[in-house]
Amino acid sequence: MLLGTIEQGLIFAIMALGLYISYKILDFPDLTVDGSFPMGGSIAAILIIKGVNPITALGVAFIGGCLAGFVTGYIHIQFKITNLLTGIIVMTGLYSINLRIMGRSNIPLFGIDNIFSNRPNLLIILFIVLLSKFSLDYLLKTKFGFSLRALGDNETLVVSLGIDEKKLKIMGLMLANGLVALSGGILVQYQGFSDIAMGTGTIVTGLASIIIGESVLKKGKIFNVTTIVIVGSILYRFIIMGSLKIGFNASDLKLITAILTVGVMAFKSKNLKLKLTFPLLFKKN
Repeated sequence: MLLGTIEQGLIFAIMALGLYISYKILDFPDLTVDGSFPMGGSIAAILIIKGVNPITALGVAFIGGCLAGFVTGYIHIQFKITNLLTGIIVMTGLYSINLRIMGRSNIPLFGIDNIFSNRPNLLIILFIVLLSKFSLDYLLKTKFGFSLRALGDNETLVVSLGIDEKKLKIMGLMLANGLVALSGGILVQYQGFSDIAMGTGTIVTGLASIIIGESVLKKGKIFNVTTIVIVGSILYRFIIMGSLKIGFNASDLKLITAILTVGVMAFKSKNLKLKLTFPLLFKKN
């Protein structure tokens, strides 16, 4: 169970990395992820059943997520619809699209070769997570990455520099949802089935992972943002495992996630208020 918890934490860490781009970097609360996560799973599942190479299936799943992010960004920018409402609209539409892709609500993959067939699960997952992490680390250090971070902090500044902020935002959302869909494609191969409801609560799960990671680790020379997100995802899975161990039902997990997220955010908010009210108490010697 310990090994399984770590493996699941690493799989969902890729999803959390995608959500970090939209939520933290772009300051875009993108509910599309609740649809792009199962979309990645449905694409990977149906392609594997049809005999496509599992690795190729993951690549197509990533592209499918990018397309979902493009639609979200395009609708938001072209029709001036708020980011929250845009995410809801696309997420709702993706539910029907995912059903169309799968043909039914559930696809079993038991007995079919996938990326984990006759290979150590942890090593395969760890390789994909590290590849995603280092690729994102490199991207964020490029001109594109700096522009992306500046867009979330100060859009006016980006426009004044002559950068097309609309195109940049769409590209950021495409990358974010591509990673989310990639995570969904890995998960269906890991658990052996794809389900239409597997994306429910994805955004809350991802936010919980990010918040927990930021609460436990501080960004600095040792831990960068991607490392913090990955650690947070693993810790979140351990919290869920602990909840099941002490007697909670699996049906309670979404409620536990919601309470946990609110609790950590409330704690951080209260701690910040104390620092502002009594700064001398928190002053380092």
